[in-house]
Amino acid sequence: MFVEATPSIVNLSPCFALKSGYKNQFSRVSVKCTQTAADSSLVESADSVKVNGVSLNQRVVSLNDVERREFIGSNVIIDDKSRWKEEKLEPLWDDGYGTQSVKDYLDLAKDIIKPDGGPPRWFCPVVADGNETPLPNSPVLLFLPGMDGLGLGLILHHKSLKKVFEVRCLHIPVEDRTPFEDLVTFVEETLKFEHALFPNRPIYLVGDSFGGCLALAVAARNPAIDLVVILSNPATSFDRSQLQPLFPALEVMPDTLHVTIPYLLSFVMGDPLKMAMVTAETSLTPNVGKVADNLTALLPRLSGLSDIIPRSTLLWKLKLLKSAAAYTNSRLHAVKAEVLVLASGKDNMLPSSNEAQRLSKTLQNCKICYFKDNGHTLLLEDGINLLTIIKGRLKYRKTWKHDFVKDFIPPSMSEYKSALSGNGWFQIATSPVMFSTLEDGRIVRGLSGIPDEGPVLLVGYHMLMGLELAPIILEFLREKKVMVRGVAHPELFKMNSTNELPEFSYVDLMKVFGALPVTPTNLFKLFSSKSFALLYPGGAREALHRKGEEYKLFWPDEPEFVRMAAKFGATIIPFGSVGEDDITELVLDYDDMMKIPILNNYIKKSNEEAINVRAEMDGEVGNQDLFLPGLVPKVPGRFYYLFGKPITTKGKEKMLKDRENAKELYMEIKSEVEKNMDSRDVPWVSSSIYYPSARYIDIAYARLEGD
Repeated sequence: MFVEATPSIVNLSPCFALKSGYKNQFSRVSVKCTQTAADSSLVESADSVKVNGVSLNQRVVSLNDVERREFIGSNVIIDDKSRWKEEKLEPLWDDGYGTQSVKDYLDLAKDIIKPDGGPPRWFCPVVADGNETPLPNSPVLLFLPGMDGLGLGLILHHKSLKKVFEVRCLHIPVEDRTPFEDLVTFVEETLKFEHALFPNRPIYLVGDSFGGCLALAVAARNPAIDLVVILSNPATSFDRSQLQPLFPALEVMPDTLHVTIPYLLSFVMGDPLKMAMVTAETSLTPNVGKVADNLTALLPRLSGLSDIIPRSTLLWKLKLLKSAAAYTNSRLHAVKAEVLVLASGKDNMLPSSNEAQRLSKTLQNCKICYFKDNGHTLLLEDGINLLTIIKGRLKYRKTWKHDFVKDFIPPSMSEYKSALSGNGWFQIATSPVMFSTLEDGRIVRGLSGIPDEGPVLLVGYHMLMGLELAPIILEFLREKKVMVRGVAHPELFKMNSTNELPEFSYVDLMKVFGALPVTPTNLFKLFSSKSFALLYPGGAREALHRKGEEYKLFWPDEPEFVRMAAKFGATIIPFGSVGEDDITELVLDYDDMMKIPILNNYIKKSNEEAINVRAEMDGEVGNQDLFLPGLVPKVPGRFYYLFGKPITTKGKEKMLKDRENAKELYMEIKSEVEKNMDSRDVPWVSSSIYYPSARYIDIAYARLEGD
């Protein structure tokens, strides 16, 4: 029923290969599914669906390599013996980003473009590290390539994606001339096959350029299947493309001049400099020598594009793009899937930024993530980590709805380094130093007074604009390898940006590093999963305080978090943070803005649509209007954190069920937070002020590596 891929495709270099048939020794996936009528019709019709005279089952060979599927009688049985050996990813896991680049893409293309006489097929990117199993119940991700058709477009991303997805890549051979509608049929049948196996899981379609048309066309024909469609500069705008003038030129161009096309295309498709920066190590200052070496190695390989897209193939691809765009645009109204468009601001091939805006208005459930400094080949350029984008825009899920706790993927080492270097100026300006309290009451520098295992609840004071948040998250990751989940205002998760082309922002990065909406349900899930949670009872009122209200707590009267913490035996750690007065001066607060008519109207209007989590509370605690205060930076300065003595609730559940007992402990926690902030005048803080060194980030990297 299934055939193996030809040897010319299988024998690629071990870092990126095709696996063939059901004979993969590393693959022993096990799930038993009772065959339904839909399954039966799918299996029966598999041989009847033909493209270029080849049945679906002959072309799906490597689609099923990761999962060993055997059809026995009326059941689909997949043996499970070793698949789920990895239950979760630990913080600072190795995602492999930066270990491969466009140079590797062009080198591998030499093998994969060899003629094999085969039609389009799926393959699974494999890394020769002996670990190919994703997390349990991971959804399938189908990558649909651009004009090249190789399916290697995820080469920068497949090492991280394979940890949380079952990744398959579509390969369309150079000499293949399958019409667009037949390609749609092929992908569609694969989609139905996957959906029949796991109907409760979403299926991801990642479409790059031409693949974006293919993804939308398939989504339009399958509105009942739960799809998450991610489009990278989709070619639905081909009728407005810079490629249109190539048609007549290519038809009359002599073969001797076709060798110049790859170099022209490379500069139209993307930025070679950004491609060369991928494997350069992340730091505050780019490694110029490394970038130069990468660029020198990359440019000679661009000639290989003439083999990937020879003139006859390029002419065919352009015609295919034209038909694909027309076919897809006529069916956009039928797309019900969840769509995320990744749009480049410097796309010289397609008007991608305008197209993203058009699609967001045309499609029913479409969001945009804008990259103003990137070119057409977005997924091959430096600074673009596809998994980070998926996480930051809350698009990763294993069921019909995103779960902030169950679907959370902890930050990887590359994400940590990127956050540290991207916010390096802030780290240098604040030079955060942390102290914790041991069981015997002694105060020590560092986090040794914090328990190593959860559930743990950190409860503290919210400095102006929440400026203290990032150092806490990064330091816990650095010193304890612990992910602290900050419960944040729900407004941060509404995704209603006034900017028509919203970029990947600091708010998205907060979500990558564990931020989730402050709700009783989410707090319950965090405690039940023995997580580290970060709670600010003062909320927005405390983070947006007025002049003269520095280090003043605005906590509600109800001690609900104490009773919930006791239910799970969580350890509560009160902490104080100081230092905002050293780096910022509040010159325009809420009261000042409400005296200015224009700002007054703007704040009132914006808060009418905003979420107020304490609308029913009286007094200043209920005054949760959101606004951006006017700040003036001051230097030098430093942030100080003092984590108080851990308060154990384990074994006190019955006692703390009593509201009065819970209220007493609540007031004790509040008093401890205030006491920790009053400690800002003691010698161990005042004597440690210094002018921070620019080597702060490099020292942090060295500590992470155990130096």
